[in-house]
Amino acid sequence: MEKIINYLDYQFYLLQKEIKELSPSQLFEKIKANYKSLPLEIKKILENYFDRFSFWGSLHEKQNDFNEIEIKAKTLSCHIDDFVWLYNKLSDYSSKHLLFSILNNFVNYDFKNLGDSIKRVGKHYFDFDILPKCENEVFVDLGAYTGDTVLDFLNCYSIDCYNKIYCYEITPSVFEILKKNLSSYKNIVFNNKAASNENGFISVKDNLIDKSANTTICDGSAKIKSVCIDEDIKEKITIIKMDIEGDEEKALIGCKNHIKDDSPVLMISIYHNNDHYWKIPKLIYKFNKKYNFYLRNFGGELYPTEIVLYAIPKTFNKKK
Repeated sequence: MEKIINYLDYQFYLLQKEIKELSPSQLFEKIKANYKSLPLEIKKILENYFDRFSFWGSLHEKQNDFNEIEIKAKTLSCHIDDFVWLYNKLSDYSSKHLLFSILNNFVNYDFKNLGDSIKRVGKHYFDFDILPKCENEVFVDLGAYTGDTVLDFLNCYSIDCYNKIYCYEITPSVFEILKKNLSSYKNIVFNNKAASNENGFISVKDNLIDKSANTTICDGSAKIKSVCIDEDIKEKITIIKMDIEGDEEKALIGCKNHIKDDSPVLMISIYHNNDHYWKIPKLIYKFNKKYNFYLRNFGGELYPTEIVLYAIPKTFNKKK
């Protein structure tokens, strides 16, 4: 830890110290005991949520299934120094408070701090304190879904804020809705492709409950192209948004040259995998050290979801 300068720093210091002092098995038992002490209605909500979205493992107390807690405890035990690294890299108090809230939720089921961290003003991804204005942008939306993020982008910054928009969406039925919803706007390129770390083909695994949570699997029977953004887009990119259900790390590798050469604003969903909280910012930092990092919470208060990492080039304000 760097020098402690406020109460939040002190809280984070105590939490990471406690995690370091426990063995993985001791941490697992602590989190499990904390979970068992929760009200029944909260446990039902969490267990149903992990059944609906399988990113974080399974959790069924009655079946003595604590896989989600086991995965979480292992991540914290093995990578607490990586979380500390991220805490020290974050550029504002709100981001540091959110990271503390996420880890304290993981260990102690702290719902209050997580709820307090929710961004309640503005649109998902578009925080005016971080991204105050946009002009002449080349915006790449990876996981464009039905065009909701693009529409928010245009509503926030005006329909004249971009030169070109690239939309990537993997689900064919959703892709048709995306094109229809954005058909009246100029200079939008629609791609029924997956962004990845290599060119090839993939298949789509449907989430039958929520089409926005469809994922990719490389089983050889695919009909959707996977592409590296470095090869698929040749012009300079100024903004990249990513919400691709756990494939963000692969897609970032496929954007490596754009990140190194263009220093685009990055808005990356990092909550689909516990390791992504530290892996993704470290990967970006490896590619380009000239970024400031921020975190924002656009999700709920029971479990960290819709957590967005912002990487803002240090020259951003000068450019604008």
